[in-house]
Amino acid sequence: MSKQLNRIIVKGGVLSPGELKYICESVESLGLKTISFGSRQDILLPKNVNQEELAQFEKLKVVAANEIGVENIVSSYVSADIFSSTSWLTGDKYLYILEQFRSKSKLKINIADPKQRLVPLFTGHVNFIASEQEDYWYLYVRLPDWKKTQMYPALIYSWDLDKVETAIENILQEEPETIETIFELVSDAVDTNNRTVDKPLKVPFYPFPYFEGMNKIGMDKYWLGLYWRNNKYDISFLKEMCELCFENKIGKISITPWKSFIVKGIPIESKLIWEKFLGKRGINVRHSMLELNWHLPVANKDALNLKKYLVSNFDQNDISTYGLTFGITDYNKASYYFTSIVVEKNKQPEMIGNFKTRDTYNLLYAKNFDPNTRQYIMHVQDVDKVELPGLLMELSQLYFDQLGNEGEIEKEFEKKKETTELEVFQCQDCFTIYDENFGDVTQNIAPETVFNSLPESYECSLCEAPKSSFQKIVLVK
Repeated sequence: MSKQLNRIIVKGGVLSPGELKYICESVESLGLKTISFGSRQDILLPKNVNQEELAQFEKLKVVAANEIGVENIVSSYVSADIFSSTSWLTGDKYLYILEQFRSKSKLKINIADPKQRLVPLFTGHVNFIASEQEDYWYLYVRLPDWKKTQMYPALIYSWDLDKVETAIENILQEEPETIETIFELVSDAVDTNNRTVDKPLKVPFYPFPYFEGMNKIGMDKYWLGLYWRNNKYDISFLKEMCELCFENKIGKISITPWKSFIVKGIPIESKLIWEKFLGKRGINVRHSMLELNWHLPVANKDALNLKKYLVSNFDQNDISTYGLTFGITDYNKASYYFTSIVVEKNKQPEMIGNFKTRDTYNLLYAKNFDPNTRQYIMHVQDVDKVELPGLLMELSQLYFDQLGNEGEIEKEFEKKKETTELEVFQCQDCFTIYDENFGDVTQNIAPETVFNSLPESYECSLCEAPKSSFQKIVLVK
């Protein structure tokens, strides 16, 4: 069973060294020696702290252990500039966008780049995912009582993200059941600079990255990823590290969803200083890939022991898990997983007296081992702990077998795309495309509406050029 802990909101998983040092000093004054990181890039306090004591620190946005309805914003800022990314989505752009969000959010919000793998795309209630069109985002919604994620029928402008999310929160009391209802209610409530969705979201597959140690950025900078096995980060170490960030003029520290953090922008001339700092502290910065990519419930000793047992077996058998991620969860967690493979602990049957039965587990894996598909396949059910290592090794082998086949399938898919022709209508003033398959939600034009049946008053959704400015063109895909 997972423990509920006090949380400190860290918007987008980004904070300055000054903010982190303030948090450390605040909780240290209350007797804590460590802090932990949560899966939504927030900070967790491993020990219970009286809410009244925490209230004295005005700058801290604290969510009590028993408080519901306040969520942290997740963002892939942590990946910017160091992993694959959409060309227009820079670190600075994330910061400007996050600055919009000022109030406490009732819903889980994700702001993510589909070309990175470190931060999950669809684990929020409101998921903004960058499109190829600069400053426009796809929106995928899964409200708390929805079973499936639904795509919003328009692209959202970067500077409208908070406006749209706030409008969605305001209509929750109306209990909308479809994305069409949400679109209508939001459109009535706020003015936005939406664009038509002219092509579906494509999420490319990349193996999961290694996110630890000292790594080079460009010609004269480094980034450092740090990970503690037990997710209890020593406050005295963090404070000293913040001082080193000040000396190196490092402006931001980023928390990952994997209970680790990344410092970007270490100058090349300071690399040795950082390495000596870590060495003196005895900090290990080269954990095995076998144990890095796990998502566990915080403060759950059973889950941590199970992970140690499984990793030990992988290590003894010299198993590669490169590109795979693993999660351990309890039966009582209504999870939306974001790992390739999930170990799910079953509920113990109710027994009379003190009689106990053995724990059993289910193994699930994501379609194509890609958690962004949001489709999980049951591999086995009700197996003993001792069976798990062999079954996970079996899944690992299946992953590598499919990895090669998927590549061939992808190549065939690309070949077919090359020979596909698509007729669309393009505005000759600003080159916006009208695709009959998608229609134009910004002007209430339904999908499958042929261009010739549009009213003569129809205008370009971007530059407001008349219908006569559109010409038929053929796109080769």
